Amino acid sequence: MEDMDLSLVKWRCTMKIKTEKKYILSNGSRIKLLVIRPDVPKQAECKPGVLWIHGGGYILGMAEMVYISRGIDLVKRYGVTVVSPAYRLSSKAPYPAALMDCYHALLYMKNHVEELGIRKDQLMVGGESAGGGLAAALCMYAKDKQTVNIAYQMPLYPMIDNEDTETSRDNHAPVWNTKRNHYGWQQYLKGITDKKISAYAVPARRKNYENLPPAYTFVGTAEPFLAETKTYIKNLQNAGIEAEIDIYPNMFHGFDLLLPFLKISQVAIRRFEKHFEYAISHYFAEQET
Repeated sequence: MEDMDLSLVKWRCTMKIKTEKKYILSNGSRIKLLVIRPDVPKQAECKPGVLWIHGGGYILGMAEMVYISRGIDLVKRYGVTVVSPAYRLSSKAPYPAALMDCYHALLYMKNHVEELGIRKDQLMVGGESAGGGLAAALCMYAKDKQTVNIAYQMPLYPMIDNEDTETSRDNHAPVWNTKRNHYGWQQYLKGITDKKISAYAVPARRKNYENLPPAYTFVGTAEPFLAETKTYIKNLQNAGIEAEIDIYPNMFHGFDLLLPFLKISQVAIRRFEKHFEYAISHYFAEQET
């Protein structure tokens, strides 16, 4: 994507939204979905559908966190439909529960495009932190299963490597640090030996990045996930996938959500939205069935 002149970026008027609760089954468990749409008369033209997955280190969080996420702005500014799954946390059910819940939410979207008013060829995924990790894992899982073709992925500062990197080792930054990262992974991978850890659990272990969806992410230099995020984007690029990353100096985990009034946060938000605008007009993935 060409460099953007942010001085020319015009913020869209925000739309009112409405939320509907749906329930699906995921391997026998009842999972709540929040379906968030513009509160407007039925649109003649279908828009992209975005599965937005909340963060929380795989151990914390709730579907309602979507209301303070980057995902909610996609509804308000672009009129898309966002689905936020209340996936099972690792304190109750470790891997693969969360991934399977998100996968079944994605299948629900694919199978209910008319009801949701979304394009079947523009199913997208995204999320912050552990939600970004699940988004990346979901792209891999759906691609390998050949069940859902995802058009675009937005794993923001994703939690994707359980092994220490040069930036997650001895990290004492605010919000998320080495100690919390170790605990989060221990809970998520409970009962799994290192040799049996799949890339669907730890996306950084993926070897083949070919044919994964185009991607955009951003990350701060002070946070633990800097190195693994850079590596993920580099691996996609090396496989010929369109993938971009923005890096913000001295910013810690979730800075755009916690300090949205900062100029650097506003720049990050605007660049994220401009990349999404580009994705809407450039990235499509037809479903085979």
